Amino acid sequence: MRRFTFLVTVCLSFLSLSAQSLFQDAGKEAATGEPQQSALKLNGFARGVMFGGGEKYELATTFAEVALQPQLRSHGAFLQADIRLRKGVFFNEDVQLIDFKELYAGYSSLKFDLLLGNQVVSWGRTDGFNPTDNITPKDYFLFTPDPDDQQLSNFLLRAKYRFTSAVELDVIGVPFYQPSVYKYDLFDMGANVSFAEQRLPEKKLKNSAVAARLNVDLPAAGWSVSYFRGYDPYHGFEVAAIDWSTGSPVITNRPASYLKTSWGADLAVPLGAVIVRAEGAYNITENPDEKMYIPMNDFSYVGALEANVGGLTVIAQYVGKYVPDFTALVLPELTEPLNPLAQMQYANAMIDYENRQFNRRIFHQQERMNHAVALSLTKSVGYDAWELMCTGYYDITSEEWMIQPKVTYKISDALTASLGGNYMHGSNKTLFGYASTIMNGAFISLKASF
Repeated sequence: MRRFTFLVTVCLSFLSLSAQSLFQDAGKEAATGEPQQSALKLNGFARGVMFGGGEKYELATTFAEVALQPQLRSHGAFLQADIRLRKGVFFNEDVQLIDFKELYAGYSSLKFDLLLGNQVVSWGRTDGFNPTDNITPKDYFLFTPDPDDQQLSNFLLRAKYRFTSAVELDVIGVPFYQPSVYKYDLFDMGANVSFAEQRLPEKKLKNSAVAARLNVDLPAAGWSVSYFRGYDPYHGFEVAAIDWSTGSPVITNRPASYLKTSWGADLAVPLGAVIVRAEGAYNITENPDEKMYIPMNDFSYVGALEANVGGLTVIAQYVGKYVPDFTALVLPELTEPLNPLAQMQYANAMIDYENRQFNRRIFHQQERMNHAVALSLTKSVGYDAWELMCTGYYDITSEEWMIQPKVTYKISDALTASLGGNYMHGSNKTLFGYASTIMNGAFISLKASF
């Protein structure tokens, strides 16, 4: 509440000053007859989305949304917002909310930018798989035709300094932790498994996140190096409680966050008609107590080729993860089947084993070397009125796969319609195996921009 009040105060003060400047500019225009550039812009859109047809939810989500995206500028200072008014049904729950997806004020000059407020930060040069993108949390259960809708904002302070037009230093401080949204409670993981609310890190200075990125954009290549230290939005799960009162264990899992340090780099190089992209990060965690929700240190990396072949845009990617200190989990054994104490110890050991396996699937650390591939095909036809797109993903290590087709029709410059779907498949106890009953289905969307 304090940060919200502070942000509102800052924004209202800035709005007052900017509005005063606008009136002054308007008076100057009337007195001199010289036109002044408008400092106020308002964009946005209205849309309706339906997603359904899955095994568990015939209609998973249906909602209407209005987005207001005003921008107010005056002499280098500015106020920018992305306000979402959303009403609908999400997994049988009625939802009506006003979401400040972005709301920040700042100052921009030729050399320096300073920004404060709720912002979305996207780092990385590969498509969809970004090991260096550690700041922005995501709502993985907001089903829309645009994957960017899943990005959530953080309240942060951001400073950018441009050494030259091609070289920029980006420094970010995030005082309050914002986790990603996972609705694992929707998964069918057995009647004996439930999920408790996440216990967030205390709002202390030591729990704040800091990040920095040196980015270089040249005609021949673009690259960056980055650093992140803080709580990862992509959290794991711990066993919060085990209830034995019924004779069979009833397990309560709880989302749990962990600290990490990440050193990253990315690269994009055009080679004729092909763009070569690469991105990687070395992630360091501290886990002296061997807690199950803290992943092992790893090196995450992506290699990609992007090309246009006869009007067809092709993006092929390899997604890998190397765990240098990987240790395999040992399946517990019941050595004394008739001993009640041994039975209890075995049951507890199996609960620990299964939950550690679950976390390793979340972090894609099933093996020392983990491999996946992705392919995206995009084609515009009918004088660019139609866009046909299909994305596929296959996890070689866990043998899970997903395909996402989408068709977008541009009815007019301001009106578009989209039709598509999501289908994923995985064996028992894999992430896609759990998620398929919820996230498989088709969507239809109509969007009007202004």
